[in-house]
Amino acid sequence: MQNLIQFWVYGTFPAALLLLGLFPAFLSAGSFPLGLIYLQIPFYMLHQVEEHASGRFGRFVNQTVGHGKEILTPTAIFWINVPGVWGISLTSFLLACFLHPGFGLIPVYGSLLNGLTHLLAWLRWRQPNPGLFTALFFFLPLGGFTLWSLSRQPEVTLGFHLLGIFLALLIHLALVLYFIHRFRQPQGSKFAMHG
Repeated sequence: MQNLIQFWVYGTFPAALLLLGLFPAFLSAGSFPLGLIYLQIPFYMLHQVEEHASGRFGRFVNQTVGHGKEILTPTAIFWINVPGVWGISLTSFLLACFLHPGFGLIPVYGSLLNGLTHLLAWLRWRQPNPGLFTALFFFLPLGGFTLWSLSRQPEVTLGFHLLGIFLALLIHLALVLYFIHRFRQPQGSKFAMHG
């Protein structure tokens, strides 16, 4: 399990390419909106490669937000990104396929908020942060286009937009609260997601 926690991101790039290779199947099936929802998964994976390869994002957060204290561990990064991000993206996509396309707004709003967070961090610390470029060039354009495309579907009502916004904000708030909790912990204390 420790190797998976340490090295998960290095399998993410080929997995993202594999998923991108499957995209034409959605186009041939005539399901462009579902295809755009599906694309959130491999593009988020490419973002994770830029963000987490060589432990870049953990170091950035620990230096800037933690002021040198380890508030984001490799174990936490794994659980946030693999079961967390991938799990939410997969669940949302399946719900969009089999229940209602409006559920596809959950990862869309998550990606847009993540992109804005990277942009604000760049402005705040006046230096590029790990994940910034894919956030700017993948999340914001693809997320914006997918949001526009889904909004044009008459069955995608305001309620689905509110659900997507609420869950994206809730997830990011949970991360902020986690960082605050970790920052207040004594440096040597044990914590459930310490790695």
